[in-house]
Amino acid sequence: MDYVKPGEVLASMLEAGQTKAEMSWSRQLIRGLVAGLILACATTLAYTAAGQTGIPLVGALLFPVGFVMIVLLGQDLVTGNFALIPMAALERRTTAAKMLGNFFWVIVGHLIGCAAYAALYSLTISKMGNDMSNPLIQTVISAAEAKTTAYKAMGGDGWTLAFIKAILCNWMVTLGVLLSMTSKSTAGKIMAMWLPILTFFAQGFEHTVVNFFVIPAGMMLGANVSFGDWWIWNGIPVLLGNFVGGVLLTGLLFYFSQQRLRDGRKAYEASRTAARAAAPAGMAPAKTGTEA
Repeated sequence: MDYVKPGEVLASMLEAGQTKAEMSWSRQLIRGLVAGLILACATTLAYTAAGQTGIPLVGALLFPVGFVMIVLLGQDLVTGNFALIPMAALERRTTAAKMLGNFFWVIVGHLIGCAAYAALYSLTISKMGNDMSNPLIQTVISAAEAKTTAYKAMGGDGWTLAFIKAILCNWMVTLGVLLSMTSKSTAGKIMAMWLPILTFFAQGFEHTVVNFFVIPAGMMLGANVSFGDWWIWNGIPVLLGNFVGGVLLTGLLFYFSQQRLRDGRKAYEASRTAARAAAPAGMAPAKTGTEA
């Protein structure tokens, strides 16, 4: 069977967090850039499918292809790292400085990748700026304005709403990261990841990296959104909300739900090792009830 038990998932989670934090800044930057490109492309796929069918849920069903490609290719989403690296830091496998460094360089990579795809996609659907009749243009513009000026019109409630939707979003996204570790097969990983990613996208929650594409693309296509509108009403609250959702709702809750079991297993294995070392040659230590 290819199922991986939760205790083993925790071990993989901590190892992944340590590895991601300890790699060079240039690798973090490149991994973030690639992930930004892929997720931006998956977003336009979802918009295209929703527009062609008139059923938004169809777009949500297809959107997880981007997340799947990112995870299977070993690239980095800062939203996923929000759950992994803080737990590695909690166990002192890495430092807070390296954790923050990872967040910074991966975000910079996302911004570069998403901006590059936004520019290329805007030129594509507008036929190099010569034809603005493609319905997807208005889709992107409307999405960009809904994620910024619509919150601005609500004032403080809008900022808080964006923050809450970001918490809920990254709860699902980081569950997708953990679920990818519950299987040893590619098919199993894909099926496990698909579920929470579909869940967040279908409900319109706020994801930092998706927005790094949608809002700049909307601005390029003529959305009535300023740079300040982007960061004050979406960039900052969504980034903070994604962090809270990843750390609290997934990272810490999963860590503490499994830590006692993991510690108990480690203590048990240590006692068995000691018993074997103390047993006379040719004799094995007596089995416990859990081994019978």
